[in-house]
Amino acid sequence: MTDFFRRIGRSLNDRAVILLILTAALWGANGVVSRAAVGEVSPMTMVTLRWLVVCAVLLPLLRSQIGHYAGDLRRHCRYIALMAACGYTGFNVLFYLAGYYTSAVNITLLQGSIPPMVLAGAALFKGIRVTPMQIVGMAVSFVGVGLIGTRGDLSHLGALDFNIGDLMLLAACALYAGYTIALRDRPHLPPMVFFAGMAIAAFAVSLPFFVGEIMMARSYWPTPKGFALVLFVGIGPSLISQLFFMRAVELIGPGRAGIFTNLTPLFGAFFAITLLGEPFHLYHAAAMALGLGGIGLAETGKRKHS
Repeated sequence: MTDFFRRIGRSLNDRAVILLILTAALWGANGVVSRAAVGEVSPMTMVTLRWLVVCAVLLPLLRSQIGHYAGDLRRHCRYIALMAACGYTGFNVLFYLAGYYTSAVNITLLQGSIPPMVLAGAALFKGIRVTPMQIVGMAVSFVGVGLIGTRGDLSHLGALDFNIGDLMLLAACALYAGYTIALRDRPHLPPMVFFAGMAIAAFAVSLPFFVGEIMMARSYWPTPKGFALVLFVGIGPSLISQLFFMRAVELIGPGRAGIFTNLTPLFGAFFAITLLGEPFHLYHAAAMALGLGGIGLAETGKRKHS
């Protein structure tokens, strides 16, 4: 199994665009799962079990490597715990709660707010130069988010009507944007070892939320469909996509990598319509077009600057 992961890593090692497209597809599917999981598995149970699945897969495979780098993992434990709390546990807690209050289409489309958040944060906190075209792309993406909040009528921008689920999703996106920016400065550890440390930390941080859900009598054991959903998000969006995304950030930086998450709405809306039968409105199509346009503008600006 370790050789299998190694072969995949070698074949995709320097293909950032492919890695990011696959990542966006898995994240788009995750948005649909958050909605499909309603009534099948409680939100905090989903968060805890998904990271338990990741740990159950990784730890036996990487036992010797984790032991070898145990000192480095302990030395960077605060950084790892904070990154896991924001980018993994915190993001997922808000993500799955949002599924109870808003549609899968909205969940996937609002993730288009991550790229402009990453660009703005990279410029403000890391001193990374942002080109004029990247700023234009960022503005275009924010207009797409505005279309969701106004349900397609931008004349109502002064009175945005985000429901509680939409607001949870935007807060989750802010956490993931911070994680993406900080990922560039991650400790010099083998990617799989670093991710294993993050998975362990994410599982540990999720336990208080899981216990709290039980104490509030809001927890329920997954149905067979719920277990299938947990297994999918544990292997796909939680494990494979995060490894792909970390490698892409190493290759092209957080700003450019973050822009590609605008592909998530494209995949997510397709999955929501075809698998869940959710309605797709004209303003959803406009928001998607603006998100994809933001990618094109930002990437064009970056290439010209380079």
